[in-house]
Amino acid sequence: MSLDDVLAAIDDANHHDPNLLDGEPLARKQGQLATAWLAKLAPEASPELQLVVRAHHLRRWELARSDFDDGRDGYLRWRRENKAHQANALASIMEDHQQSPQSIERVRTLLARTKLRSDAETQTLEDAACLVFLETQFEPMVERLEHAHMVDVVAKTLKKMSAVAIALAGSIDLGPASQAVLADAAVQLSK
Repeated sequence: MSLDDVLAAIDDANHHDPNLLDGEPLARKQGQLATAWLAKLAPEASPELQLVVRAHHLRRWELARSDFDDGRDGYLRWRRENKAHQANALASIMEDHQQSPQSIERVRTLLARTKLRSDAETQTLEDAACLVFLETQFEPMVERLEHAHMVDVVAKTLKKMSAVAIALAGSIDLGPASQAVLADAAVQLSK
């Protein structure tokens, strides 16, 4: 089966997300936006990187954040369990499409994101995911949370990103309050 078939299967799985963004299932929309960022970050991306970027929120709604404890520990546990859930879901799709065991193992490694900074593809996946966060979730958070808190959140996000991705973040169309948070986070990061 072709790469396009597997990408379509990821989109089909994410079509069931009950959360919407601009009238579309959120996970599917975020996967497609991440693919668009990947085209700017790494136009010659491997098939495995293309798959994990598209699947970076695969079936994410099935593990609700509200089902985990409040606070940082609960958040980190939710993230870890989601990464494993996404890796298993993508592996299943790939097996259904006769993808090689080596490719399946590689996507599991990439989705775990344990080699950030030391593996170029893991870094690119993180960059695409962070750019999608800034594009789709950032402004609603700026509207709900205090400026100083958002500056801390965005500084942590920028810290995980490559210089190329940080530069691309400046191309996202943001309102004045979000631009101010992004600018202050960049200053905080440079200290």
